[in-house]
Amino acid sequence: MIAVASCGDARAVLALVGAGHLRSLANWYSFTARPLTSEGEAGEQALTALARDLKRRAWRITLAPLPDEDGRASQTERAFAAAGWKTRREQCDVNHILEVGGRSFAEYFAARPGPLRTTFKRKSGKVSVRLLQHFSPRVWNEYEAVYAASWKPEEGNPAMLRAFAEQEGKAGRLRMAVAHIDGQPVAAQFWTVEGGMAYIHKLAHREDARALSPGTTLSAALFEQVIDRDKVRLVDFGTGDDAYKRDWMEAVRLRFRLDCLNPAAPRAWPHLVRRALAG
Repeated sequence: MIAVASCGDARAVLALVGAGHLRSLANWYSFTARPLTSEGEAGEQALTALARDLKRRAWRITLAPLPDEDGRASQTERAFAAAGWKTRREQCDVNHILEVGGRSFAEYFAARPGPLRTTFKRKSGKVSVRLLQHFSPRVWNEYEAVYAASWKPEEGNPAMLRAFAEQEGKAGRLRMAVAHIDGQPVAAQFWTVEGGMAYIHKLAHREDARALSPGTTLSAALFEQVIDRDKVRLVDFGTGDDAYKRDWMEAVRLRFRLDCLNPAAPRAWPHLVRRALAG
């Protein structure tokens, strides 16, 4: 369901899924899921009107992952509270980012932790890297083979992910890299570039190739691509607090879950009681 509200010329739009208990239209690949609103007070008023109208359709609404570096989580919480929802916001994830700040790749890489730079220097010559900006079925098959032999959990929706990569490739936004050792794919990464930002969607390496650190070599090649050639201002590593992200990123942003209960709906009452008892 796409919910839309107007306040004069201002608009608020919220994409939702479900019945009774509505949730953000999102999946485990989503970097963020947030309302789209016009700027200023009128945009927040439109969002409040939208939240008020949704009380006729739902007993509960859960929105995540909401960012707040742009004030969106706070604005959404205010709007739903003003519309009469009982809200609770909590941190649900983190987002590691790199603000390039006009640096070259060489300047950026010189500031990486010593062990990372040493690993790259010792191992990069043993790995060949292929970097593409278009979709290749053969390379995608190599990515899927690497992923299947990695430490990663089973892919959530491989068909959707492939369709997204094909779409981004046609638009010129895809940055795909595969590392080979003796002709065999051992690591792969899937990034996109758009609006001055690079997004790291997927990365994996074969467990039996871990000793040669092919992922480090691939990451370095892609960071060089997006910093020196694509000239991005920010690199976004998505959600998750994996330790390896701290070697490449320099800042962390929080992601939030906003859980809203409709006090007029009997189905919400047990949850409201439990929330009150929990304090």
